[in-house]
Amino acid sequence: MRWSQMHIPTLREDPADADAPSHRLLLRAGYIRQLMAGHYSLLPIAVLVRSRVVAIIREEMARIGSQEFILPAMHPAEIWQRTGRWEGMGQEMFRLRDRKGADIALGMTHEEIFTTLALELSSYKQLPQMWYQFQTKFRDEPRPKAGLMRTREFTMKDSYSFDLDASGLDTSFDKHHDAYVRIFQRLGIPAIPVEASSGSMGGSASTEFMCPSEAGEDFVVHCTSCGYAANVEKATSRLPVVTDAPGLQAPERFDTPGARTIADLAERYDAPGERQVKTLVYVVDGKLTLVLLRGDHALMEQKLNDALAARELRPAHPEEIREALGASPGSLGGVGVTDLPIIADEALRGRTDMFTGANTDDVHLRGVSVERDITVGRWADLREVAAGEECPTCAEPLQVQRAIEVGHIFKLGYKYAEALGANVLGPDGNRIPVIMGSYGIGVERAMAAIVEGHHDDKGIVWPLSVAPFAVAVVIAQPKDEQTVALGEQVYEQLRAAGVDVIVDDRNERPGVKFRDVELVGIPFRITVGKKALSEGAVEFTERATGETRAVACADLVEEVRKAITSHG
Repeated sequence: MRWSQMHIPTLREDPADADAPSHRLLLRAGYIRQLMAGHYSLLPIAVLVRSRVVAIIREEMARIGSQEFILPAMHPAEIWQRTGRWEGMGQEMFRLRDRKGADIALGMTHEEIFTTLALELSSYKQLPQMWYQFQTKFRDEPRPKAGLMRTREFTMKDSYSFDLDASGLDTSFDKHHDAYVRIFQRLGIPAIPVEASSGSMGGSASTEFMCPSEAGEDFVVHCTSCGYAANVEKATSRLPVVTDAPGLQAPERFDTPGARTIADLAERYDAPGERQVKTLVYVVDGKLTLVLLRGDHALMEQKLNDALAARELRPAHPEEIREALGASPGSLGGVGVTDLPIIADEALRGRTDMFTGANTDDVHLRGVSVERDITVGRWADLREVAAGEECPTCAEPLQVQRAIEVGHIFKLGYKYAEALGANVLGPDGNRIPVIMGSYGIGVERAMAAIVEGHHDDKGIVWPLSVAPFAVAVVIAQPKDEQTVALGEQVYEQLRAAGVDVIVDDRNERPGVKFRDVELVGIPFRITVGKKALSEGAVEFTERATGETRAVACADLVEEVRKAITSHG
C-alpha cells in the first residue's frame, strides 16, 4: 500500500473536545471521524486494525468450536415482549415502527434472536452448541463519550452457548473464559477477570474483563495480596466489628434545626456517620421504596437494582417524598413506616442506639434499634466498597482503580429458553429446556483500550498483532530518483516476503513523514535515504523503543522477519 494513495488525514493539533488519550489519538492519527454524538466513521487505516482484532477473536472462537452466524440488527418487538425485555430495557433501546405500524427494535443484544434459532434444536444429541457473530449493536446512550469507548452504534462479538445441563454450561463457560484470556493477551490488553453484575441480561456467574485505565468509566476493587477482584457494582469487603450501646427503650425525638446532611448531624449533635441510618427513597417499578444504609456508606445503585430485580429504578422526586413521608430529604427515616417496602443494607443488621430522621422537618430520632424499630422487609448488600477496606477473602486492604470493560461473560441459565420455548428431548425421552450462556466483546472498544495502554507523547504504539501495517518504508528524499528506486525496491522485497508494509512515497519533508509514522503507530520504520545509497544500508527503527540501527540492504528482509517473529 502507498501512503500517497491512502486516506490517512492526520492532524497536527489535538482535537479540542477529545479528553481520553484513545479518542484524541485515533482522531489525530486519521483513524476515526465523528458523524454525530456516539456515531463514528472508521477510516481505512482503522478498518485494517479492526480486521486484525476480529481475526484474533475469530481464531480463538474457532479454537473452542464456536460457529459463526450473522443475524439481523432489526428485531420484531414480539420476541422481546415474550422475554419481558421490551419494557425492561428502558430508554436505551432504539424503537421504531415500520410502514405497517409494527413495533421494531434496533438490536442492542441478541439473546432473544439466537434463542429463536435454537428452537430448531430437537435432541440432546445435538448439544452442546456454541454460536457467535460480529454484529452492529445500537444503544441510546444518554452520554456518549470518550470516542469509541462509549458509543450508540458499535460492533459486538457476542457468543451464546446451549447445553443440556448445568455441568455442560460450566464447561462452555470455562472454554469462553480461557478463550477471552488468550484474546486479550494477543490484543495486548492487560484485562483482569472480575466478579460483576449481570444487569439487564439476567443470569449468574457474571465475569467482566477489565482493563485498568484512567480513562475508564468503571471501577474495579482489587486485592493485590490474594487476587480478589470485582467490579465496584458487585464488590464486597469486611467491615470492622461495631459494638453499640444498648440504647433507649424506645426512640427519642429531638430537634435538629437546619441539619440536612450526615455531616451536619455528626458535627452538631455528636452523631458520627457510622451511628446514623441514612434513608433514601427510590421508585422501584412504580412503587416508592425506602432504602437504608449506614450514614457513612454510599449506595451502589446496581446492587439495589439486582437485589430487587427491578425493571425500572430511579430516585424519588422531592414532591413524591413529601407526599408519602411528610418531610423533605434530610429528615427522613424508616421508624414507624409500615405502608412502604423497606430494604436495608446488611451493615445495619443488629445495630442499636442509632440516629435517623423522624419524618418531620428539622427533627431526628436517637436510640434507634434497627431491627426493633424499623420494619425491614429485605436485607441485602447495598453499599459501595471504598479503597482501604478489608478484602473479604484475606482481610488485606483493597484497592479501587478505574478500568475499561472490554469483555463480559455470564451464565444466562434457563430464562430465555423457557420464555421462548427452546427445549430438546432429553436422554429419558422427556422435553427439557436448554441452558444458556452469553459472552461479549466490544470490537471498537477493544481498539480504544489497546490505544489507552499503548501510546506515548508521539502517538499510538500498536502491538504488532493489531497494527495496520508491520513496517513503514519511508523514502526520505522523494525527489531523488536513486533514493526513490531503492525505496521502491525495498518495498517490493518486503511485499514479496509477505510483510504487511506501506511505503511513504509522499512529496513531504522527512520530519513530516517520521511524525506521521510515529503518530499512526506502525511498529517498525525503514528509512531509505542517500546514506543508504552510499553505505548500502538503511535505518531500521522500532517504534516502541525508538531504537535505530543500520541494517545492510542485503540483510533487510531477514532482519525484518526476525523483528516480527520476536514481537509476534
